[in-house]
Amino acid sequence: MTDLSSPQQLAGWKHVYSGKVRDLYVPADGSDAHLLVVASNRVSAFDHVLEPPIPGKGALLTALSNWWFERIDLPNHLAGEDAPGVPEEVADRAVVTRRLEMHPIECVVRGALTGSGFAEYQRTGAVCGIELPAGLEDGDLLETPIYTPAYKAPLGEHDENITYEQSVELVGADVAAALREASLRIFTAARDLAAERGVVLADTKFEFGRDPRSGGPADLVLADEVLTSDSSRYWDAAAYFDEQNSRADRLASFDKQIVRNWLSANWDRTGEPPVLPDEIVAQTYDRYAELYERLTARS
Repeated sequence: MTDLSSPQQLAGWKHVYSGKVRDLYVPADGSDAHLLVVASNRVSAFDHVLEPPIPGKGALLTALSNWWFERIDLPNHLAGEDAPGVPEEVADRAVVTRRLEMHPIECVVRGALTGSGFAEYQRTGAVCGIELPAGLEDGDLLETPIYTPAYKAPLGEHDENITYEQSVELVGADVAAALREASLRIFTAARDLAAERGVVLADTKFEFGRDPRSGGPADLVLADEVLTSDSSRYWDAAAYFDEQNSRADRLASFDKQIVRNWLSANWDRTGEPPVLPDEIVAQTYDRYAELYERLTARS
């Protein structure tokens, strides 16, 4: 299992936190205006960080996030030219950001019914309190995207799906409304752009904060990663709309599903997970790279 207790040392920066796939640093001089966010090559599944990492994954996700930030008409967390520079050794997979006060809500938007949303729909006929038509199947596209927020649980706990009304209780009516409006607007524009590139954007999650130095409570700043393979579910449009394909082929996503499938077939989820075979590592990278190339038209 990957050891997260020995982070990479970077000149001018002090390590403060390692998540499953990202590392955070603050300026070593003690200033508190910026963060260095480093996307690692680690890959996680079923609450475990796996071995080996996926070489190049962090750079791909960072590049894709930055590509989307350029196309989203909303302030984002990337710092300006007066910020400290990114250390050379992580230049392709790190960004310097403003330090924000983050809202405790994951802003999930679903353009299709699948995953945990489909499971909830099967039980209740609704997702996060939103009633949906009867008879929908796994992977069905929704006529109108729905906003289904989640409460960001403390470290080590699972996020919890909540209703919009519960989000109002957490952040207030004005902020909750702003989060919903911005999330649906960004998703709709991104879904349309992805469709032009032959890709179905099924769902995604956004995270927002506020800059205490320059904004009020409802002045949103888009933060974290955005519309990447790790925060979104993308499907190949040609495969999705080919009725001859099996459901598994239609819903094959551009992410680490290859890893999940291999683990499910080779591990009973007790003890430490097995080491990923080289071919699974290579296939996973290829899937991430294909999405990046499809969307950005860059190699």
